[in-house]
Amino acid sequence: MGSDEPLVFRDLEINGGGATATATAWTLGLSLLGLAHLAERVSFLTEQIAFFTGPTVGGLVNATCGNVTELILAMLALHQNKIHILKFSLLGSILSNLLLVLGTSLLFGGLSNLNKQQTFNPKVANVSSLVLLLGLLCQMLPLISRFASPSAKLWTDMSVLELSRTCSIIMLIAYLAYVFFQLKTHNQFFGLPEEEEDDEEMAIIGVWSSFGWLVGMTIVIAVLSQYVVATIEEASQSWGVSVSFMSIIVLPIMGNAAEHAGSVIFAVKNKLDITLGIALGSAAQISVFVVPLSVAVGWCSSIKMDLDFGLIETASLAFAIVLTLFTLQDGNSHYIKGMVLLFSYVAISFCFFCSNY
Repeated sequence: MGSDEPLVFRDLEINGGGATATATAWTLGLSLLGLAHLAERVSFLTEQIAFFTGPTVGGLVNATCGNVTELILAMLALHQNKIHILKFSLLGSILSNLLLVLGTSLLFGGLSNLNKQQTFNPKVANVSSLVLLLGLLCQMLPLISRFASPSAKLWTDMSVLELSRTCSIIMLIAYLAYVFFQLKTHNQFFGLPEEEEDDEEMAIIGVWSSFGWLVGMTIVIAVLSQYVVATIEEASQSWGVSVSFMSIIVLPIMGNAAEHAGSVIFAVKNKLDITLGIALGSAAQISVFVVPLSVAVGWCSSIKMDLDFGLIETASLAFAIVLTLFTLQDGNSHYIKGMVLLFSYVAISFCFFCSNY
């Protein structure tokens, strides 16, 4: 009997560990569902605030709050020193907006308007694409520097970190210029067409009520995000998938669910300028604002957060941006373009699904 006791206790420990893993997986799953719904509500509230503040301030509020889920997740992951989850989630959000959100929108928009020529303002796409290319360059330089001369060790970790911090300052300045360009000097490029301005809607709730609800939902998002960051690694093991797949693919899909639905609806209604504003605008904000802001906050907190996202990750981002550039270069769209973007996202997703990290 004495020899059986360790086996009994071992079984209890295994069963207890299995129950804990199941609870962790449920916690992550329910938190992601909650984030998806709250992201949609935050988007609605920022639209209500824009009715009272005007297009300039309203656009700035939308730019600030549109990616509040990604920003809060990034800050929490940085605080817990989970740099890999931070990098994965931000990269995944950019890929999701460029390939999944935009690809699905162009696909369903093209299929719903087979007898129409879908066009959009290429100036908006060009500006956002230039900002994305700048962000890509700043993320590629630290990666390239590591491979520049690996035998001579000319680039140390501290050198890469200093380069990342310098590039982050450049990116933040570029983001401020991008917002000023979008909201002040060239806001006519980003305004609604005349036929859409004629169908102007009215606000449903007041401005202070919107602000109050926005603050409350942001607090709830912060609480749920804390659960996500704390449980994503253990839940990944429980589900038998890699942390990179969960962070790059699953997490951004849930976080971008509201933007995804809105972008598709506008594309089906043949309003591609709004679709591009949602997908490209969100990707540009994350690339040249949230990413360098994470580096800057880490710098102030003595956390070594750099812009080296890894070879496969950076290559995936580069191909995604290049595909998007070729897709939007001629100012018109059809469903084949959306299909190519969507299939590219599926291929990248399967790459990270097969990853062991």
